[in-house]
Amino acid sequence: MSPPQTPDDAEQRFRALYADVHADVLRFVRRRSPAEAVSSAEDVVADAMLVAWRRFDDAPRRLDAQRAWVFGIARNCLLTARRGSGRREALAVRVSDATEAGGAAATTDPHDDVVAGLDLAAAWRRLSPAEQEVLALTVFEDLTSVQAALVLGTTPTGYRLRLMRARRALRSHLSDDDAAEPAPRPNPHALEATR
Repeated sequence: MSPPQTPDDAEQRFRALYADVHADVLRFVRRRSPAEAVSSAEDVVADAMLVAWRRFDDAPRRLDAQRAWVFGIARNCLLTARRGSGRREALAVRVSDATEAGGAAATTDPHDDVVAGLDLAAAWRRLSPAEQEVLALTVFEDLTSVQAALVLGTTPTGYRLRLMRARRALRSHLSDDDAAEPAPRPNPHALEATR
């Protein structure tokens, strides 16, 4: 049986967690906030870390699970902040971060990179906020299925199913954008003339 935790032990464990996750959680919140709301993103992260400290006895013991737990708290704080301010906008993730992180396929022509980035931005905007969130947890936050499921409050299997559907939707939107011109619609009068 392990000895009881002292307040100093809990404080040191929390400080280690804070040092490990703060920058990542701040990026997580900034990606989901309007560009002009930089200070509000920092406020949301401060609120999330305060909640994490107050509920630290409820935190999972493993560090990777604690990270996902803090991301979940930050997500809830962000949603609460949005409700409080009356904003009901969709989650926004800057596509420029995706292209910097290698989200677009590498090409030799810079013009092709710009076009690919624009195509990705257009396809991203066509995704639902839920699809954007599922993809962002995997692509931007680099969370495992288990960790992302904790953030969204679902099972790992449920998360993987959502991720599969979101990827399919993104591919569909990208292929829709790749189509040069829609196929011409048949003229019903011309069809009747051939009968």
